[in-house]
Amino acid sequence: MKPPAAPDNGAPAVSVFVEVLTKRSDFVACSKAKRHGTPGIHLQARKRAEGEAESIRVGFTCSKKVGNAVARNRAKRRLREVARLVLPTHGQDGWDYVLVGRKDATATLPFEQLKSDLARALGKIHA
Repeated sequence: MKPPAAPDNGAPAVSVFVEVLTKRSDFVACSKAKRHGTPGIHLQARKRAEGEAESIRVGFTCSKKVGNAVARNRAKRRLREVARLVLPTHGQDGWDYVLVGRKDATATLPFEQLKSDLARALGKIHA
């Protein structure tokens, strides 16, 4: 997932490349590593071993507790956009992140709060 060269939403143009996690084993590995919860997002993160990919990798998930397919997809869309805006500046190369949607929160909280939740969670993980 690459940030656009010239974003039209006021976000700074960043040249950090963020890959998307697709393999179940990567999600499981993140679930066993560091984690931090906020009102809108649950963040799982792990530092990859030497020799693995150097870029930031991110995955998104929402369980059926979040709601039906429409609600889960809405929550994941918001998580993807928050990650696109926040990870290039607050994430670290060589780390995998999984953003987990929360019931009755991820799809309804103000977008600015989701952004600050992710930035705060990343700060706690990397502290």
